[in-house]
Amino acid sequence: MSKVQYYTEEGLKKLKDELQELKTKGRADIARQIAEARDKGDLSENAEYDAAKDAQGLLELKIAKLEAVVGNARVLDNSKMDHSKVGILSTVKIKNVKNGMVVSYTLVSEEEADLKAGKISLASPFGKGLVGKAVGEVAEINAPAGKLQFEILEINY
Repeated sequence: MSKVQYYTEEGLKKLKDELQELKTKGRADIARQIAEARDKGDLSENAEYDAAKDAQGLLELKIAKLEAVVGNARVLDNSKMDHSKVGILSTVKIKNVKNGMVVSYTLVSEEEADLKAGKISLASPFGKGLVGKAVGEVAEINAPAGKLQFEILEINY
């Protein structure tokens, strides 16, 4: 059983839309591929048919996993959160103590993480190191490159 994951309304809608797309268009495409392969003759030696059946199995597996994720998803109520500390859905501006570089990240669930968009997962080393810190505190993060220290400059929800 999957664990409960918290999402933004936008993130949950994106997951539900993807699930609906897979159930409708994805299944229809696979059914068409299987029908076309079946029309080509002997199924025992038909590589196209085998490939289409494999693709169908993978699609159904993906649908089942996505259904489990959506079933355990919860929309986070931002108004009930402690806004004085870093938490899920907070945008935090941090400064690398060593080199002075300043960056901002938004902490999100694993499925919504997108580094290019500035969204990092709570489960990542950075996410784990930042959660619970307040403005002015220094977060020590165990990254693959070693221990890094970041000062919390600003927290926005």
